[in-house]
Amino acid sequence: MNRDEAVIGIDIGGTTTAVGLVDQKGNLLAEGVIATGSQGSAETLVARLHEKIGDLHKTIPDNLKIRGIGIGAPNANYYRKTVENPPNLNWGASVNLVELFRKYYDLPVAVTNDANAAALGEMQFGAARGMRDFIVITLGTGLGSGIVANGGLLYGADGFAGELGHTVVDPVGRECACGKRGCLETYVSATGLCRTASALMAERLEPSILRDLSYTQLTSKIIYEAAIQGDGIALAAFDATARILGMKLADAVAHTGPEAIFLYGGLATAGDLLLSPTRRYMEQDLFISYRGKVLLLRSGLPEESGAVLGAAALIWHELIEK
Repeated sequence: MNRDEAVIGIDIGGTTTAVGLVDQKGNLLAEGVIATGSQGSAETLVARLHEKIGDLHKTIPDNLKIRGIGIGAPNANYYRKTVENPPNLNWGASVNLVELFRKYYDLPVAVTNDANAAALGEMQFGAARGMRDFIVITLGTGLGSGIVANGGLLYGADGFAGELGHTVVDPVGRECACGKRGCLETYVSATGLCRTASALMAERLEPSILRDLSYTQLTSKIIYEAAIQGDGIALAAFDATARILGMKLADAVAHTGPEAIFLYGGLATAGDLLLSPTRRYMEQDLFISYRGKVLLLRSGLPEESGAVLGAAALIWHELIEK
């Protein structure tokens, strides 16, 4: 590899899709965003991305060689190269994204889910450089997770390993979009935090600035700002979220024995408001052999471009391995 080489990193979200050209050191050479178009087909999105990548290519030196394409997408299966029943996208049961991109590019193409991409990005460009065993938790509308063990991403037998967001906190708990009840992401996510704050306001009588808002107006950012101001309901919502997250992270440690766990995504920007109590609860629930040994840290990836860097890291990882 040399400095005149880059890859294309693509992060497909339900609302927007981000794309960037990334060199092997993690420098973002060019970037852009397009609307995903939730009612459009995958074929249409790939065609529009091809146009966007062409526009980006015009902004970089002519001698820059593109080596491959890495894609992070919801419900993506690394082995089958497919996106299967993606939430918020009208793509049907299964779409082979790799085949669609190869209609336009004679390049290596790899796809995985966005949390796995984030884990590879953390390992190559973030705070996990040099680590061989760690977990990345992505905290957005839902909760995703990527697990690295012995220096490699854990995919499992069918490519879907590491879905900590759909482990059960309470079998008769909150309904989850996946069809189950009590999944971790219904409690620990931006959406889960809002549900917790709303439940606390129904249970408790104390004043709160959150009571002036309807449920549809509540956001994790508003709850964070209220907590910073000392609002009791908001602080209790963060504490309840941290307690559940700490408990489930302690379980994850027992399964995989990581050196560190990294939190990435919108909710992780709450910083010590979430990190400190989560760390305390995790230590409390850890099997004694692990206590004091596992770091809980914020991601080292930039919030605004971390997803694209993660997708780029996926294909860089493949190219380097080969």
